Amino acid sequence: MSFLKRLAFMDVEKKSQISENDRKHLDPVIEQTMIQLQEWFSGQRDRFDLPLDPDGTEFQKKVWNELLKIPLGEIQTYGQIAKAIGKPTGARAVGAANGKNPIALIIPCHRVNGVNGKLTGYASGLARKQLR
Repeated sequence: MSFLKRLAFMDVEKKSQISENDRKHLDPVIEQTMIQLQEWFSGQRDRFDLPLDPDGTEFQKKVWNELLKIPLGEIQTYGQIAKAIGKPTGARAVGAANGKNPIALIIPCHRVNGVNGKLTGYASGLARKQLR
């Protein structure tokens, strides 16, 4: 079985077009990822259903699994995530793990803010963090 391990933002103006012939040779997980991302950006999807296997430490994976539980439209703090994974004093470590998320957007690290509710650091840029 295939898994999605990484997803990166690209700063391009043109949409990448994949021919029908190329699409036939895509890994099914990549094809599903493309479909679900299109649905997400068009407002037809509010959560992803993809097999994920990001590379990271056990701590990072614990943080990322907790991020997957944050529903669309909700925001949590680094401290709330730290408490949820049993590390109540680990907000900074959670922030570091959040910043290393290799499957941004699908693992919704953009739904985590500072304790004051303000947008704080985002590896892909704060403008992108304002996404759903």
